[in-house]
Amino acid sequence: MNIKAKLTQLLPLQTGFGKNGQWRKQDIIVETEGQYPKKICISIWGDKINEKQLIIGNQLSIDFELESREFNGKWYTDVKAGKIDLVDNIIVTESMKSDFTPEENYEDDGLPF
Repeated sequence: MNIKAKLTQLLPLQTGFGKNGQWRKQDIIVETEGQYPKKICISIWGDKINEKQLIIGNQLSIDFELESREFNGKWYTDVKAGKIDLVDNIIVTESMKSDFTPEENYEDDGLPF
């Protein structure tokens, strides 16, 4: 399955050691477009984690698979990312950065606001 959504939040990177060595997992929150936007938590595992793509505001195209498991009579569903591509990205350039400080650039004109 595929979804196009905007990256809204990065959860903390999780790492650990298992029988196959070290593992890494990055959970992200994306928001779909449309009349009723939905937020989805998607897990990215191992080498598929690309920090250059994972910038808040980036529009991503994500191939994913759903998997549900039962544990103690309850069902849990995971959304695991496969391939992730940038659709539209946020690039901050030096010209977009500003050293503008309001207190320094306004004269006191006596107005209350």
